[in-house]
Amino acid sequence: MIKRGFITSILVVVVVFSSTVVFATSGRFDFSLRRGETRKTVSPERYLDPVVRKAYMVAREIPWVLDSIYCYCFCEESPAFRHKSLLSCYTDDHAAQ
Repeated sequence: MIKRGFITSILVVVVVFSSTVVFATSGRFDFSLRRGETRKTVSPERYLDPVVRKAYMVAREIPWVLDSIYCYCFCEESPAFRHKSLLSCYTDDHAAQ
């Protein structure tokens, strides 16, 4: 249940952030905020859970937004993960857990 709530809140943050800050204010994307994740996201079709699948679809559609957001699960500081941004969580199964 925590997984579903976490993914839903990430989706809400992404939608709000992308619609108000990144595009709506300037009419163009601000790539200067990117944190440098270059790996591709995992295919959404890999997951059966519709909420998880939707989260990975959003990550694939707007990677520049996710790469501009700090990940609050502290995987950036973890020696095991060393993620660069929230987008890093979608380059493996981390966001689905």
